[in-house]
Amino acid sequence: MSPEPFQMLDKDMRAERTSFLLALGLLMAGIRSVHCLPENVVVKDQRRRVDSHTLASSNTDFAFSLYKQLALKNPNKNVMFSPLSVSMALAFLSLGARGPTLTEILEGLKFNLTEIQETQIHQGFQHLLQALNRPSNQLQLSVGNAMFVQEELKLLDKFIEDARVLYSSEAFPTNFGDPEAAKSLINDYVKKKTQGKIEELFKDLSPRTVLVLVNYIYFKAQWRTPFDPKQTYKSQFHVSKNKTVEVPMMSIGDLVTPYFRDEELDCTLVELTYTSNDSALFILPDEGKMQDLEAKLIPEMLTRWRESLYPRGIHELNLPRFSIATDYKLKDILSQLEIKKVFTQEADLSGITDDHELEVSQVVHKAVLDVGEEGTEGAAATGVKVGITSINNHIPLSFNRPFLIAIVLKDTQSIIFLGKVTNPSQA
Repeated sequence: MSPEPFQMLDKDMRAERTSFLLALGLLMAGIRSVHCLPENVVVKDQRRRVDSHTLASSNTDFAFSLYKQLALKNPNKNVMFSPLSVSMALAFLSLGARGPTLTEILEGLKFNLTEIQETQIHQGFQHLLQALNRPSNQLQLSVGNAMFVQEELKLLDKFIEDARVLYSSEAFPTNFGDPEAAKSLINDYVKKKTQGKIEELFKDLSPRTVLVLVNYIYFKAQWRTPFDPKQTYKSQFHVSKNKTVEVPMMSIGDLVTPYFRDEELDCTLVELTYTSNDSALFILPDEGKMQDLEAKLIPEMLTRWRESLYPRGIHELNLPRFSIATDYKLKDILSQLEIKKVFTQEADLSGITDDHELEVSQVVHKAVLDVGEEGTEGAAATGVKVGITSINNHIPLSFNRPFLIAIVLKDTQSIIFLGKVTNPSQA
């Protein structure tokens, strides 16, 4: 697919939309002798079902845990990723995991295995995937999975069927013996599925790779109350006490939108909704309070915020227009979240194939987020390598220092994008 139409679209609409793009890749290679581990029994409660709330709670817990690690590893930098993409990719991978390897992945995804069956977790993601892909006139959203398989690798029939039924995964025979051709095949697939937004998920592939799992997300929505591009102006953004940068600042006056002032956590929240009723939550910590806020990120806090948001009249809201791109290797970070064995020779991925013993060699993640006057456009790809009250009408609310952003889908309460804008001028 030629990139020119997307480049033209980006050039014409950069001032008119928000876009968010992410990619994550997991690579698996057959690199060790065969050994067996005992089967792991996860099931303890046959009656419990994983409803959307349970899944959303676990996914939110994982999202904040992963965010904290990314923020810790990238101090004073922009942070942007798709927790939903990462969660779904790892859950997809866990289809083939057994024993302690399986337990680590699912517990790392913040599921309580004393209460929830492995099968029900996969069914939860299956239903989530179906819900996310329902057609809508107000929202462009597509989520999917794929696996790229070494031509000689014989996958187990059950893994192929579960991947197809539960994760709607396509399968593509791939010659990893020709790394450049394999890389082009995968990158072209991701580029097409993310509408040209993620052009290079993998920079390189090893000929020892035998399987790559990919998850992608594409998201595009319009603000219910768009900003007027004519009101956008140049303004200073305070990156730190000693550093400011000039950014295009979007501005809208006399806005009625959900708002909450959290005195307990010293931050201010504004929720901007899309025409689809999904929303972007912007969290502005008081000066010097970002690290304190980050340390307290837990699912219950998000629930409290969402229950506390209430329509308020804001005299003037100022929000920077920005474009952010991030690129992560998540192997070490996921290990900090106790997902370890799958990256070692102790990995048990025997539910994928009988041919080789496999381990995950790397998890790569890419993200691009553009926020603009008209709305939001986002894409993500994951691959396994392997009543109106008024606030003070004299003081505008200005996001002119580092803030957090979470894009949440209303029907499933899924955080599809999460990040921190430290410097809007850094691409």
